[in-house]
Amino acid sequence: MATIKIPEQKVILCGEYGVGKSSIFRRFTNNTFVTATDRKSTLGLDHYSKTYRVCDRDLKLQLWDTGGMERVASITSSYYKFAEAAVLVFALDNPASFHVLSQHLLDIVTYAENAKIFLCGNKEDLLSNVPQITDSEIEAFCEQCHNLITGTYKTSCKTGEGIEEMFTDIAYQLVQSNRSRLELQSMEQHGFKITPTEEVPEDSCLC
Repeated sequence: MATIKIPEQKVILCGEYGVGKSSIFRRFTNNTFVTATDRKSTLGLDHYSKTYRVCDRDLKLQLWDTGGMERVASITSSYYKFAEAAVLVFALDNPASFHVLSQHLLDIVTYAENAKIFLCGNKEDLLSNVPQITDSEIEAFCEQCHNLITGTYKTSCKTGEGIEEMFTDIAYQLVQSNRSRLELQSMEQHGFKITPTEEVPEDSCLC
């Protein structure tokens, strides 16, 4: 019996070093959190696939992480290639990481022009009573992006808050935007065939 291949969509994590991209990746892969003191420094791209059930169909998100490579070299265009979605991450306790988002956004629209872009404010657990970055600032940024941002989220890798909800919504948005293509893939995998209809005699009445 033939197995049905689940459609896979590439999702990339973008943003400044230290905003928690690798922690988001770790929560996505095995739902764990490692403190900065216990974390081993690693370099190199990494990716992991996970299946979501959305609108009665399965969709596999293939999440990519830079693995800290931005510390030693610029991320090449191959990282962005074929990405269907990009998660633009900043730290809610670090205004500087928010104010440089436009540069990362430019990289996304340049090298992954067809990708849907999602904005993620991470490290919500570190917020004090007075937020470093206000909701109005986030809304203003989205308006300046001329509707390039598909969705915005607040997450905490330490507590796990908002992580799974974010990726579930990203999967939903991708299914909705690529519904026609995913249905075509499904028909091809099921052996879709067009059968000719019988010819109707000219003197037949179709009333």
